[in-house]
Amino acid sequence: MKYKMLVLDLDDTLLTDDHKISDENKEMLFEAQKLGVYIVLASGRPTSAMIAFAKELKLDVNNSFMLSYNGAVITDLKEDKVLFEESLTQQQIHELYDYSLKSKTHIITYIDGNIVSETDSEYIEVEKNITGLQHNKVPHFKDAVTSSAVKCILLEEPTYLKKVEADLKAAMPHLSVSMSKPFFLEVAPNGIDKGASIKFLAEKLNILQSEIIAVGNAGNDLSMIEYAGLGVWVDNVDPELRDRATVIVASNNNHGVAEVVRRFILQ
Repeated sequence: MKYKMLVLDLDDTLLTDDHKISDENKEMLFEAQKLGVYIVLASGRPTSAMIAFAKELKLDVNNSFMLSYNGAVITDLKEDKVLFEESLTQQQIHELYDYSLKSKTHIITYIDGNIVSETDSEYIEVEKNITGLQHNKVPHFKDAVTSSAVKCILLEEPTYLKKVEADLKAAMPHLSVSMSKPFFLEVAPNGIDKGASIKFLAEKLNILQSEIIAVGNAGNDLSMIEYAGLGVWVDNVDPELRDRATVIVASNNNHGVAEVVRRFILQ
């Protein structure tokens, strides 16, 4: 099978635990691009927190694309142009804030390129460190959110947040809810996920579903793992998801993405 698109989650998949692309992964991704394979980054991260990795892999030079905010935004890297964007409404964000109070979770959203919250949390600190974005702590969340925004995240201790995930899915079935890290519960507009955005992009590029490989490690990757012709987990995948992909490769710290390229693209 000749694959034409390789879609990669960033954190805990392509990136090592210290948020770097290993030389092995980078070398193999350059080899794949020489064969004309589209390398597409797909992350829950904001667009601005992904662009440096895209340029490190020369995806802008090689006419590729990037899915940010769990697929709510699709960017044409060569043209530096947004192809698709979908946002939560102000009302939906306010409803999520009310839910966060009820469920005793922290909530953040993104306004003008900043993280916005009413509270501090060790988990918000993780998001700040991952994205490099400024944190704007506000006195009143609803007063600060006066327009739509691409997504929200509910944050809390992992065991408790897992219970919140099930409850939120039942309480707000009109929204897209998925876990990106054990302490990050991501919320996007209905129908928005990585799988749906890959489908949109593949149809634009005339690439068949069977010609796509997707690689991830977490709940917010499941939609693209199930959509792709070949779904792959890295070995550090969330244990409960382990049987939901066709192939498991080495972990994010052991160049699992390079293994995918060698086994399924260069062979």
